[in-house]
Parts: sequence; structure tokens; C-alpha cells
Amino acid sequence: MTLHISADRLRGFAASAYLTVGISESDASRIAELQIEADLRGADGHGVFRLPQYVRRIRTGGVNVAPDIRVERETAAMALVDGDNGMGHLVMRFAARTAIAKAKQAGVAWVGVRMSNHAGPASLYATMPLAEGMIGMYFAVGNANHLAPWGGIELLLSTNPIAVAVPAQEELPIVLDMATTTAAYGKVKTAAQRGETMPPGWMIDFQGKQLTDPKRADEGMLLPLGGMEAGFKGYGLALVIGLLAGTLNDAAMGREVIDFNKDDRTATNTGHAIVAIDPAAFGDAQKFRDQVDRLIRDIRGSKSLPGVDRIWLPGERSQAKRAQRLKNGVPMPEPLLASLNKLAAELGLGPLA
Repeated sequence: MTLHISADRLRGFAASAYLTVGISESDASRIAELQIEADLRGADGHGVFRLPQYVRRIRTGGVNVAPDIRVERETAAMALVDGDNGMGHLVMRFAARTAIAKAKQAGVAWVGVRMSNHAGPASLYATMPLAEGMIGMYFAVGNANHLAPWGGIELLLSTNPIAVAVPAQEELPIVLDMATTTAAYGKVKTAAQRGETMPPGWMIDFQGKQLTDPKRADEGMLLPLGGMEAGFKGYGLALVIGLLAGTLNDAAMGREVIDFNKDDRTATNTGHAIVAIDPAAFGDAQKFRDQVDRLIRDIRGSKSLPGVDRIWLPGERSQAKRAQRLKNGVPMPEPLLASLNKLAAELGLGPLA
């Protein structure tokens, strides 16, 4: 039986855990808010599931609990942020707010980030400019290499996600959030914890054979978008995103990437990039949003294949899941609950449930 736990309870639990390991009350609250938002949106591999790993890295000195997050370099429409090895959620919150402020003046702003850490799902940050009626774009270098160059077997690339959020007028915003691999590695980790198998097409071993046991993930690699037939497309996208989010910012890329699943002590120097675009800089912002509405309705109302009940827009399923989980609570599989209760005992906190 799967329990359902309220978002408020999860936020309080996560914040208490961070307080216990030396993070300030305000920062603990901000991290917990963003982390549980991932659970609400259905990004289960990026939410409270990551709490034990984050706390472990903090306790072993792999993350700075009191970072000096700052702008190192800037012009009117760009900035380079140094995260001082702080929690990725805090660093990216700072970067997103910087991009939004600059876009209000310049119409568009690109903010690169270095010396950060894992920050959860890409959509958390791409959607932040939506509050100001802006378009948001986010890129990142993943925190472990699980992807080989197309045709190779050496793991030199990561899942390197991209997210784009576009505001609408009356409809829900378009929110695309995707890894450049067929599945994010967080899904592999959650499948392993739950004792599930992976679908064919997620991973292959180093001889090119399908790998479906997530507990054997170290014996293979993720497949890029496009799979066995057209994976060169996903490989190329992963490479370019890594260059933009990592190399451009003097952050880790390629052989420099630290596997934060296995190394709790070394600073990961995770790279991100966020872009904020103000539609008003291009013309009538309301007209733009109205046009987005019209396109959404055209797509949703278009003819579908036999057996297809509904054509979904990017982000609609996550919004539906969020509404459901706010009402009914976040599902908590028994293995995850056991992991969190074990963490609570280690930190001297009461059990989650």
C-alpha cells in the first residue's frame, strides 16, 4: 500500500533535516519549497527522494552550507553567477531572479552559473520567469556521466536537460522539460529503489544489448534521445547543452564531471544556464499570449489517431498531477518512506510517517 503525505508535511520534514545539518532557517525553507515542488509536479526522482543523498553530501563536506552566491561578471543582458558550492536550489533561485531583473531592463537576459550543485528538475527554473509574463529557458550539465558519444562506450556526457516555459493568456503555459537521454537517470534510481525493471530502450550494456535491471546500471549507459535508430540527435543535443551550461561558464563538462552518486566529498562545479525573455520587448505581450492560446486550442482540438483520447500539450500532465497531489498528498512508496525514516533517525528527528 502506498501512503500519501501532504506537501506541507514533506516541506516541514525536509526543512528540519536541512536545519539539522547546518543550513540556515531561511535557506532550509527555500530548498524544501523547491524540492517538494518537484514532487508535486511528478518529478519523483528529483524531489524528497534526493533528501538522503543531499544530506549525506552536506554532512561529508561536499556542499557549502553557507555559500556566498554572487555575480562574478555582468553586462546589461548577461551575468555569470558563482554559486560558491552551495545547494543548487539556492544558486539557481538566485540566477533566475537575476535573469528576470535584467530582462525587465534589457528585454532578454542570459545568466550562466558555475560552482553549483544538483538543483532538481529543469522546469523549476524555466517556469520562474512566467510569474513576470516572461519566457524562461533552462539548461544544465547533469551530475554524473551516463551517456557515451554516439557510437562509443566511454561515458563522457550526461543527461543534460533542457526546459522551456512559454506563458499563455487563459490557457496553462507551455512547459517543456526533458532530458537529452530517453530517460532521466533519476528514473533509473527510483526504479531500483522500488524493485522495478526498466523498459527496453532506456539503457544498453557496453556490448549494445538491452539493460532492464536498474541495479545493474553501472554495467551500461543511457541511450540518447532517438534511441538505437536516431540517437545521434540526442547525443548532439546533450553535447551542445553541456557546452552552453558547462564549458561556457567554466563549469564541469566531459571528463571533469563528478559522479555525485558515488563521490560525496568533491565539489561538483555543476553548470547551469537560464534565459529570461520579455515578450513585450518584441511587441504586444497580450497579443503574443493570445496567439499562444489559439495555438494551444488548435493543437488540443486537432484530429487524433484511433484510440487516442486526448492530445496533450507539454506541461499539462504535470499541472494535472500537481493539482491531484495538492489535494490527495504526494504518493510515498514503502522503500522511499523507509529511507526517509532512516534519515530521520540518524538526524534525531521524528519519523516522517
